Amino acid sequence: MEQFGLRIMARSGPSRPPTRALMVHGRQYFLPQRIRGADARIRRLGPVPFTPETLKMRNFIAAVDLGSNSFRLQVGRIVNDQIYPLDGLKESVRLAAGLSPEKILDLDAQERGVSALQRFHERLHDFDIDAVRAVATNTLRVAKNAPDFLIRAEAALGFPIEVIAGREEARLIYVGVAHTLPDPHKQQLVVDIGGGSTEFIIGKSFEPLLLESRYMGCVGYSLRFFPDGRVDKRSMKEAELAARREMQTIVGAYREAGWEEAVGSSGSAKALTDILEQNGFSRSGITREGLERFKAALFRAGRVDALELVGLKGDRLPVILGGLAIMSAIFKEFGIERMTFSEGALRLGVLYDLLGRYHHHDLRDATVSAFVRRYNVDLRQAQQVADTACHLLAQLEPAMAEPEHPDRRFLRWAALLHEIGISVAHSSYHKHSAYVVANADMPGFSRKDQGRLSRLVLSHRGKLERVASIDQGSVDWLLVACLRLAVVIHRARDLRGTPPITMQREGRGFSVNTPPGWLQKLPLTAAALQEEQRQWLALGRGLYVRSPSVRNVAA
Repeated sequence: MEQFGLRIMARSGPSRPPTRALMVHGRQYFLPQRIRGADARIRRLGPVPFTPETLKMRNFIAAVDLGSNSFRLQVGRIVNDQIYPLDGLKESVRLAAGLSPEKILDLDAQERGVSALQRFHERLHDFDIDAVRAVATNTLRVAKNAPDFLIRAEAALGFPIEVIAGREEARLIYVGVAHTLPDPHKQQLVVDIGGGSTEFIIGKSFEPLLLESRYMGCVGYSLRFFPDGRVDKRSMKEAELAARREMQTIVGAYREAGWEEAVGSSGSAKALTDILEQNGFSRSGITREGLERFKAALFRAGRVDALELVGLKGDRLPVILGGLAIMSAIFKEFGIERMTFSEGALRLGVLYDLLGRYHHHDLRDATVSAFVRRYNVDLRQAQQVADTACHLLAQLEPAMAEPEHPDRRFLRWAALLHEIGISVAHSSYHKHSAYVVANADMPGFSRKDQGRLSRLVLSHRGKLERVASIDQGSVDWLLVACLRLAVVIHRARDLRGTPPITMQREGRGFSVNTPPGWLQKLPLTAAALQEEQRQWLALGRGLYVRSPSVRNVAA
């Protein structure tokens, strides 16, 4: 494959928009129209034109949820800014069951996941890259070999996969639930028991107020406390106590905030609702009395498969005990008597979040603005650095000049956030900035997003070797070059506006051209550019600064 390198120049001419593109470790790839699983041939491509208006023409979007118990696909149709769910697919993968105590995902679980995603691809092969969003949750958050699995998973699915943080998962769950509630203006407690984690949200009027995620799920608890489906009072008590310990640190804040209605979402809540209602344990929804009656029946049977239950589906059988223990602990710890079930969950939330991005209501913009305010960033300085960096990028890659181009947006976000670390300490502030971006809860951003943004922020000053792990062919090197040059130019913090310079590619490096006499008037900027030359040279790339003197021009 041809390497992109750090070649910076203005380029024009017709481009060939790809049928589909895929980001893997910062690279964009072309995927043939028909992919068949992990054997798909991936060819390298340059920048992908970004045309958000095409979504309104298509009217169909899709969400893929790589959960710890099940992988799910949901297709939705957009009608008047509302999403109407159409067909969906579910594959029982039990990914969390393949996670070793050392947090290594075994090959059997990986194969189950890849096979499921290959089947999903058959449904998605006509979708464009920007009409599908795939997210992965707890098991792939904690698995040490998740990056290796994700390469195979993305090739099988044919679309990028984002690993999202626990609180981001909770936010998306609430977005999905809120759009299905009969009265979303009530203050709701939403609980979502997944295969590897459980999310807790208090929200009102489509706005989440409290978001938490705890590392306890129906798959892990079923394996840990109920091996082979055996159940008795002692094992159930141990499981409930473990779950209550996980929740102890958040219960106080949630009870203080209060709620008018408790709502459960996703598989465990649905299964428990069906079992309690259809077997006469509860008249409506999940109740504390119904949970106790269900447990009493299980204790008499001794094994979950020895009890004939209406409403318990085969794929839910191996994990229902873990889900029951966690739900029972939640009822006790939060003082809940009754919980209703909502069909909305993570997948629907992902669809609405995707819809918002294409209507120019991207939550990530609001998150960056909130961080700028929270960390008291010098907004005028951040904005002029961002404007100059984006101006340079537009010279280098005209296809990235559009404000909504995803790479340009990352460059602008990095420029706006590059000084947030000053609020921690001025010394090595770029490291503090990068740490905050990498580790803070940033609604709307996936872990991959935050990792990429953190590297860009870290790269804006100091040694380039700190970000040498960026792939040689990644477009991010262009963003690094633009951001560093913008920071150098505006180091004096005077509002100079866009500088009168041009950039172009030169071999494996690039050249910076200034008007006659410009650098002679700015000795500090000239010295900083000399240091930049040394940094790029250390990476095997050239930086050539050409600033003719007025005397030479006159001659």
